[in-house]
Amino acid sequence: MISKKMKYALKALIEISENNIEISASRISEKTHVPLKFLEQILTELKRGKIINSKKGSFGGYYLIRKPGEISIADVYRLIDGPIAWVSCASLNFYEPCKDCPDEKSCKLHFALIHVRNETLKTLQSITISDLSNGKFILD
Repeated sequence: MISKKMKYALKALIEISENNIEISASRISEKTHVPLKFLEQILTELKRGKIINSKKGSFGGYYLIRKPGEISIADVYRLIDGPIAWVSCASLNFYEPCKDCPDEKSCKLHFALIHVRNETLKTLQSITISDLSNGKFILD
C-alpha cells in the first residue's frame, strides 16, 4: 500500500499538470481535498526533488519543471516513499545487506524479491503523470 503522502503527491502533481499556469497551494488543496499544511510539506519535497518549482507573487504558484509525460510514478515514489524494493538487499538505490541473512546467494527470498522489485519498477516507470491526468487507467 502506498502512503497517504504518496497518494497526495500524485493528486497534487495531476492538479498542477492540468493547469497551464502556476497554481497556488491553497487552490491545489481545495481541488484535491488534501489538507493545506500537509500539502505544503509535500510540495516542498517535490520542489527539492526538482519535479516542480514555484513562482512568488500574486500571480505565482507551483508548476512542473518537466513535462507530465516525463515524470513517472517511480520518480515520485522514490522521492516521497523511498525504495521500491520490499527489502534492502533487493534495492537498486538503497541497497544494504540484510543483517539476518548470512549469504544472499543461498537466501530463498532474495532473488524472488528482486523479481518483484523489477516487475514493480517496470510498471511504476511506465505510468506517468500525463497518463494519470488523461485518465488512461479509468475503467469503463
